[in-house]
Amino acid sequence: MRLTSYKSILRDRRVFVDFLAILFGIGSWIGINSTFVQFPLLVALAPERWDLPSFIVVIIQLGNLGPLAYTLIQKYSPKKILDAHVIYGILGIGCMAALAMCFVYDITAYVAGMQRSVWLFVVVFFLALVGCSSSVLFMPYMGRFREIYLITYLIGEGLSGFLPSTLALIQGVGGNDQCVLRNTTDGGQEYELYTPPPRFGTAQFFAFVTTFMVVSLGAFVLLENLSVCKKEYAAVKIDRGNKYTYDESSKINESGEQLTLQEDSGFTNLSVTTYRALLVLMGIICMFGNGIFPSIQSYSCLPYGNIAYHLTVTLSSIANPLACFLAVFLPHTSIRMISILSSIATAIGVYAVATAVMSPSPPLLGNIGGEILVVLSWTVLNGLISYMKLSITTIFRQQGGKSLVWVGGVSQIGSFSGAILAFVLINNAELFTSYTPTCPATP
Repeated sequence: MRLTSYKSILRDRRVFVDFLAILFGIGSWIGINSTFVQFPLLVALAPERWDLPSFIVVIIQLGNLGPLAYTLIQKYSPKKILDAHVIYGILGIGCMAALAMCFVYDITAYVAGMQRSVWLFVVVFFLALVGCSSSVLFMPYMGRFREIYLITYLIGEGLSGFLPSTLALIQGVGGNDQCVLRNTTDGGQEYELYTPPPRFGTAQFFAFVTTFMVVSLGAFVLLENLSVCKKEYAAVKIDRGNKYTYDESSKINESGEQLTLQEDSGFTNLSVTTYRALLVLMGIICMFGNGIFPSIQSYSCLPYGNIAYHLTVTLSSIANPLACFLAVFLPHTSIRMISILSSIATAIGVYAVATAVMSPSPPLLGNIGGEILVVLSWTVLNGLISYMKLSITTIFRQQGGKSLVWVGGVSQIGSFSGAILAFVLINNAELFTSYTPTCPATP
């Protein structure tokens, strides 16, 4: 019975198109996710040190200039611009930016009398341009295909975080800083700080990322041009700016009866108070999840060592797609459940912020229990944030109209506000303190 069901599912779709959709989705956020999982190595090289994540988070928010420019052009340009051509350009930029990262990630320049990772910032901006633009280009592009292929695209988007995290686990971070006894030129001995190297460096890491980006571009070329892919289009009229009008008459239920739009949508109307409360909650979640937490993570984890920071970053990135995957099987549109999860996330978030504020001497420092607790806390926190964002977005999708536009708007406002707030607190308020490990001068 189950085998027959699987055969029916496979017969109703083109697995080759599924495969291309997954590869296309990987190219959406892999550049930015790869930058995040490289933080444990980048902060050791960059002149910004522990402040580097706060700079990167702000630059990522600037990547929203891409979708803003696209929206304005689509609205006011007298000449129609094909979305496929824009996607070609965006993915091409992503390939070149990922390749450039292999060579410029550690090159610095003087800005206002200080050494800054200027070229790293420039490359991250272009990688962010790809990720932010994918929200208004990649997913809407998949709207021209049958609905089953949107799911496989989202699987690929989840893999854009899972793949670099897995690669980072293989790469490792080398180990924690050690004091090693060295011979001096005058015949004496002294301790020298030594950080074990990873299995391979950031340049090799982004060489893999470049390969993924090129494969994603190739997958899109095939999706756009192969006749076997075009045969999987939905009954849809494609208008300017990726606006689709679907033929609702083609929808039938399991009994073969035609569905009306209302019967198919399953709308659950929210009260005005609940509607606004969920929007505010979404803004707060994005403010912390996309702005504040990534900026202070280095202060929270690095006092426990490079390994703890490395595991926190990689496992947190894996928790994101895992939470979205679990949402397929678990109920995720219960407002009561969202409220409970937000309370749990708040408690864990308070602990995460407390460890960052108390740096360089957070609780249980030098204890293996402290390392396990901080890694576990950040991993669960990121999983809960991803699950709640997906849940709220799903609820608003059921409301129809401009609900998803409102969700997108408050998400971007929250993310940008959090990034700016964290940047000011870290770089001007002196609320967070880093430290540099030292060794005794003589044995």
